[in-house]
Amino acid sequence: MQYLSLRKDNHVGFVTLNRPPANALASGVIEELSLLLDEVEKDEEIRVLLLHGEGRFFSAGADIKEFTSIQTGEDFAKLAGKGQDIFERLEQFGKPVIAAIHGAALGGGLELAMACHIRYVSENAKLGLPELQLGLVPGFAGSQRLPRYVGMPKAAEMLLTSEPITGTEAVSWGLANAAYPEENLLEEASKTAHKIAEKSPVAMKAAIELLNYAKNHDYANGVKREGELFGHVFMSEDGKEGISAFIEKRKPEFKGK
Repeated sequence: MQYLSLRKDNHVGFVTLNRPPANALASGVIEELSLLLDEVEKDEEIRVLLLHGEGRFFSAGADIKEFTSIQTGEDFAKLAGKGQDIFERLEQFGKPVIAAIHGAALGGGLELAMACHIRYVSENAKLGLPELQLGLVPGFAGSQRLPRYVGMPKAAEMLLTSEPITGTEAVSWGLANAAYPEENLLEEASKTAHKIAEKSPVAMKAAIELLNYAKNHDYANGVKREGELFGHVFMSEDGKEGISAFIEKRKPEFKGK
């Protein structure tokens, strides 16, 4: 792959976005992300993904220069639809995905981060949706995910003013989980990734489905699905191993089965 690289360490897949100077999300990056998810989905060794950017930024957004080659509104809609589909797949992905955001996550970069399950930020990072400054609107579902995290009033403020917020503000707004000094960011995100990777892959996949269910279904249907998945994971080999380990007061050895 040209823009994304994958390194494995103790069941954690470290994904680095490297497209200087700003890690802009050109169509080639989006395509590589789709291929990478294909690869990771089949790799039983990887239980958690940690996504971060090389250089000064997580990602400063879409590749605006690429837009100049698009001739019709229909073609723009197709481009947006492709990104939306891949980011939706990321959000629904059966393995937890953590974004470690430094420098800036703007436009498409923030939309990518919002599709991840957990977001850690550097304290001085800049997060925003500046599309209106260009006479545009978000195209990768940013206008739909942002209100879910920060509420409609703050989402309206971010979108309509185009002003970014800091990493520290992102935590207080509910957009990020925690903020760290930039020099400690990747280390802290890695600690969480490895802690999660110790859990049962079967249970993690079910938990991600239930979290997404809570966003997209009413309470009654969510509770029903929770009961179904509770039975599924309880009867899995991992579920039996977890119960046995608890009773025997030992650390469980999950196999993802």
